[in-house]
Amino acid sequence: SEESQVTRFRQLLNVCAGDADFSIVDYGCGYGALSAYLHETGNAFRYMGYDVSEPMIDQALSIHGDCDRCQFAASLADVTPADYAVASGVFNVKQDTPEGEWEAYVAASISDLDRLSTKGFAFNMLTAYSDADRMRSDLYYGSPGAYFDLCVRQYSRWAAVYHDYGLYEFTVVVRKVLAQ
Repeated sequence: SEESQVTRFRQLLNVCAGDADFSIVDYGCGYGALSAYLHETGNAFRYMGYDVSEPMIDQALSIHGDCDRCQFAASLADVTPADYAVASGVFNVKQDTPEGEWEAYVAASISDLDRLSTKGFAFNMLTAYSDADRMRSDLYYGSPGAYFDLCVRQYSRWAAVYHDYGLYEFTVVVRKVLAQ
């Protein structure tokens, strides 16, 4: 729903807290809903949306193409690093991919988030603490502790896990620089 999407955006944007003017990479941007949210909330930002789906990028351009602060790309090679990088929902739908392969994809994507950000990054995913009777085999449910540990060990000791915002998911925020 739109309400849960706004909740997700708020959690992800904790990584930018205290930064009045920033650049951001939206990794897996879809049709660019985060750029509209940033605009509506009055943030000063420069936005780069990236998605592997060219039809999604075409849709994003048709909706947000007139925004001079927004760019979109379907190739990761066309994405330049920004202050922050975020990924929302890109780790949830694994379809029939074996879990080990999916976890390798998630780890590689987190590495991309690190490479594409200078100040920090954030991502969310479904939680392994979801109700067992509601979990689906085509979705991936990550361990908040395992992803927190991965981020602290490999990227920055300034990390946080948010698991308390009413959705069956969690958000990891990794800061490379502490806000002043």
